[in-house]
Amino acid sequence: MVAVTRIRLDLSYDGTSFFGWARQPGLRTVQGVLEDALATVLRTERLGLPAPRLTVAGRTDTGVHARGQVAHLDVETEAWEAVVGRSGLTPAVSLVRRLAGVLPTDVVVHRASEVTEDFDARFSALERRYAYRVSDDAATRDPLRRASVVWHHRPLDAEAMARAAEPVAGLHDFAAFCKPREGATTIRTVTEFSWRRPVDGPDAGLLVATVVADAFCHHMVRALVGASLAVGEGRRAPEWLGTLLDGERGDLSEALAPPHGLTLEGVGYPREDELAARAAQTRAKRDRA
Repeated sequence: MVAVTRIRLDLSYDGTSFFGWARQPGLRTVQGVLEDALATVLRTERLGLPAPRLTVAGRTDTGVHARGQVAHLDVETEAWEAVVGRSGLTPAVSLVRRLAGVLPTDVVVHRASEVTEDFDARFSALERRYAYRVSDDAATRDPLRRASVVWHHRPLDAEAMARAAEPVAGLHDFAAFCKPREGATTIRTVTEFSWRRPVDGPDAGLLVATVVADAFCHHMVRALVGASLAVGEGRRAPEWLGTLLDGERGDLSEALAPPHGLTLEGVGYPREDELAARAAQTRAKRDRA
């Protein structure tokens, strides 16, 4: 039996020039670029080994960024140990350094670490945390951040948006905020959805949404943000978001907020001895019970 080592990667990327995370024929994607770089560094073709295949915590859409993305891959131990070459470094440090030499500048792998087979970047995750940044005042528009902050040309009522977000937390059917996929559940547990206007730090003056959930269905965060912007403009009452939860299924696809304001900030995992149980729980179909 071939020995295999599971590797966790912690990475960031600027999603501007990518067609999302998932590999697609003929398109530049984060997964495609990173898997190709891994194949080069691990010399899998030269060693006659399978090409690297990544499992990611959350597939981001076209134009969406990540500051705290997590992925894992299984590497035959022969290739993993060979990555050090004559450097005298550990395989984890060697992999990060070698990837830095072949990856484009809009993808950075910060850390690589050996993990047990119980770790699954997708199914072991307890939560994903996203932030969405909006500038509704010319004084806060920084051209150096134009690729990650949406410039909204109408003033927004932050207090109304915060009130609108309150009922979203909890276990709900988010079908009204999700692009439907056959056979996929739209039931999710949101632990935080909030809007605030920081008074200091790099986001001072911006409107920043924080959205934390066990998982997200397709377009869910951008739809929640888009609905919030309608409230902030005064086109909808703050109570509107609550009426959409567990109610009539609407189509908010035309009200999606632009993708470039969205950043995956981080992914949370349980303790090592709880990884397998968490993965088994996540794989089970979500239900209201």
